[in-house]
Amino acid sequence: MAKVKITQIKSVIDRPLRQKNTMKALGLNKINQSVEKELNSQIAGMIKKIQHLVQVEDLG
Repeated sequence: MAKVKITQIKSVIDRPLRQKNTMKALGLNKINQSVEKELNSQIAGMIKKIQHLVQVEDLG
């Protein structure tokens, strides 16, 4: 599986609770915080739902 680096670039203030929970499930709490995850269908779906709040880099 490919790995991706997910970085929070925008705040979750004034966002729906569902988006806040998705960010927390990915392990993102602060702006400019990054996590590395294995890309699978669940993670891809989470990224798609919050793509306007994060930056995604492919690590190969």
